[in-house]
Amino acid sequence: MAEIHLFRHARDVVETQPGLVLFREGEVGQAMFAILDGEVQLSIEGRVIDTLGPGSIVGEMSLVDHSPRSATATASTVGRVARVDEREFTFLVQEHPTFALEVMKVLVERIRRANQTH
Repeated sequence: MAEIHLFRHARDVVETQPGLVLFREGEVGQAMFAILDGEVQLSIEGRVIDTLGPGSIVGEMSLVDHSPRSATATASTVGRVARVDEREFTFLVQEHPTFALEVMKVLVERIRRANQTH
């Protein structure tokens, strides 16, 4: 999985504990999260589909297309995540083209994995 380490010095950092829900399937997304430490599980209709660790991002799809969340993201360990709102996301895409490419890599990897399971 592509890793994005741009957020190591982020200001909006959330400490996570097992069971902390970052966002729920069906909600309107207002932020994405970059995992700094620990693990986050993605689930659809209660079924875990992926476990992500440091360097991974979750929730970016809602910032790209403004659709409801397609999965629930839940911390499975103690850790830290950087919260990135839409304004900061847009700034990063405009000012750091490599960030946009990394997000595209993440999206492509998730699509390819999803296609392999069907």
